[in-house]
Amino acid sequence: MRAVILVGGEGTRLRPLTYRAPKQMLPIVGVPMLERVLANLAKHGVTEAVLSLGYLPDRFIAAYPEHTVAGVHVTYAVEPSPLDTAGAIRFAALDAGINETFIVVNGDVLTDLDVTRLIAFHRERGAEATIALHPVEDPSRFGVVPTHPDGRVIAFVEKPPRDEAPTNEINAGTYVLEPSVLETIPADVRVSVERQTFPGLVERGSLYALADDSYWLDTGTPQAYLEAHRDILESRRPVPLATPVANFNWVHESAQVANATLSLATIDRDCIIGSNVTIENSVLLPGAIVHEGATIRDSIIGPGATIGRGAILEATCVIGGGVTVPGGSILRGEVRLGGPE
Repeated sequence: MRAVILVGGEGTRLRPLTYRAPKQMLPIVGVPMLERVLANLAKHGVTEAVLSLGYLPDRFIAAYPEHTVAGVHVTYAVEPSPLDTAGAIRFAALDAGINETFIVVNGDVLTDLDVTRLIAFHRERGAEATIALHPVEDPSRFGVVPTHPDGRVIAFVEKPPRDEAPTNEINAGTYVLEPSVLETIPADVRVSVERQTFPGLVERGSLYALADDSYWLDTGTPQAYLEAHRDILESRRPVPLATPVANFNWVHESAQVANATLSLATIDRDCIIGSNVTIENSVLLPGAIVHEGATIRDSIIGPGATIGRGAILEATCVIGGGVTVPGGSILRGEVRLGGPE
């Protein structure tokens, strides 16, 4: 089975971290997000994938010179200009010569979806396209997908008021498609799979959906990025780790940590943590330095950033790569520091 992985977006909600790296290359407990996405696909028989690239494509290509990610052979399709989701699917699939049933995955969604079950359902229904759905408590932030009892999709309802949503099952960002779907997508223009392609398939009666309550998380915001780490540290999502979690913290073996207080902390390679530092529910990316007496809560520190002595960072601060926060600074409430290189 082959797959198209959509990784072309700019990741604007995760800036300034994504000024230097595509969000799918940001680590989730020491492993790039892309590798965690492909690892689940590999478990379900995906052997080849084409990465649909747009933003900072060279970062992906340089990271995987042997064209292997999590045991999956990868190729690259670099969009000449932004084509939106459906346009990107068409471009990448044709570039890779895909002419059989294939998988499409949003590259910023972490999930343990049973892809094998999704493929079997797709084939049983004789569907042209099948969408994985996921139930959420509040569907008002998403597009919801009501279905008939047999799974045939009735409609797409974009971000309905919570008390008016026809269902709480949302588009989970994994699809099984037949090559015929590509013929419905115009070439060389921006086309949305959610707003244009799928509604057209609803009219044809060939779009189906299957709900699955496996682990699922859209990692596109700082809060969700922190949640992805907590889920692993608290064993809500067990994953293989080269360095094990200890006391609900993960510290890379190359990091230097003095007498610090850690709680739900992720400290990546080559970080240096001074004495009397407190780090809670936070992620430090490779090479970050935290000086004596600093406090970091609910925040993300970018690669090579420096936090000065006695500084306090709380409530979802995001510090970009290479940024220095002066000693004694107090940053609270979704402060973001750092810009493009």
